[in-house]
Amino acid sequence: MGASMDLPSDENWRVLLSLLPRDWQNLALHFGAIERLRGFDSAEAVLRTLLFHVGKGYSLRESAVQARLAGVASVSDVTILNRLRQAGPWFQRMCQLLLEESGVTLPDGPAGRHVRVLDGTLVQEPGRTGSSWRIHYSIRLPSLLCDHLELTSTRGQGTGEILHRFPASQGDLILADRGFCTPVGIEALREQGADVIVRWKSSSLPLYTPEGKPFALLPELSQLTEPQQVGDWPVTIRGRRQRWTGRLIALRKSEAATRRARKKIQRKAQQGGPQTKPETLEYAAYVILFTTLPAEQFSGAQVLEWYRLRWQIELVFKRLKTLAQLGHLPKEEPDSARSWLYGKLLVALLAQKLIRVGRSISPWGYLLSPQTQR
Repeated sequence: MGASMDLPSDENWRVLLSLLPRDWQNLALHFGAIERLRGFDSAEAVLRTLLFHVGKGYSLRESAVQARLAGVASVSDVTILNRLRQAGPWFQRMCQLLLEESGVTLPDGPAGRHVRVLDGTLVQEPGRTGSSWRIHYSIRLPSLLCDHLELTSTRGQGTGEILHRFPASQGDLILADRGFCTPVGIEALREQGADVIVRWKSSSLPLYTPEGKPFALLPELSQLTEPQQVGDWPVTIRGRRQRWTGRLIALRKSEAATRRARKKIQRKAQQGGPQTKPETLEYAAYVILFTTLPAEQFSGAQVLEWYRLRWQIELVFKRLKTLAQLGHLPKEEPDSARSWLYGKLLVALLAQKLIRVGRSISPWGYLLSPQTQR
């Protein structure tokens, strides 16, 4: 069999190694990823072989062939699978370190705040009975850099899209869709000093007046009769430990957008979903947001414009599922599935770092290794 034309050059491989966290080899030893190196002679050989499988999308058998042709290792497909099962914590820690690196130079958001967008996406094992995993993901704006990620199975409680899964800091401004709209999640972020802008969901976030009475929203919405007229009302929500003040911001949609939203709601009901309430169809004519931002500093129009930026994360997920081929999960056993997912995310983060480094033009075109800098 002749040499493969698809093998990466040693020069490209060295560039990739320069992007890894400084102690990546020691991390492999610490997390048990290179115990009993059978068929491999180094952590580098293990990583390169696993990236044939995870990064290039080769099958286990094809990865074994590619590793042998490249002179990296002479191992079987079973050996690669077993090594992949052990690599999950190693890959996860490298992802975390790359995220920490990217956070050092993140620009501040508007008004000195760190604007972050949170969301989740599903990846599915092949076959009708394949299980699903959820990637919980956070990016910063305007850099689009990922600053937090987590993988969970979709089985069991506490695996859904919840705001309090994400860490936050003083001065963060969190943008999230209606799936994250719960008083518990909002309370958790407020207790960490963050503010939120979240799409309001009537079934999960009851609203009250500042005096503690139920907030009657429909009469207020009916007053939005002019184009581009923004509604802005003070409200409170009830967390587990205390009440939190906020605002409800609303803007009437165009007639075409309203028709599309109502058709989507009715289609879900026809497909076996819950019976549609009359007020739900009324709410569909508006974009309704809940925010904890103070009215004296941020107008309702500003809040709406900031929330519009949330769609950037949809573009990030599209990039992950196309460039990193993170659209399905070709693993059935939990350890190998988790390792494969973290390996895919590692590839995406390395590509992200390469783009970031590439913005700083250097005549040699790559990072100097720590040894070279000494």
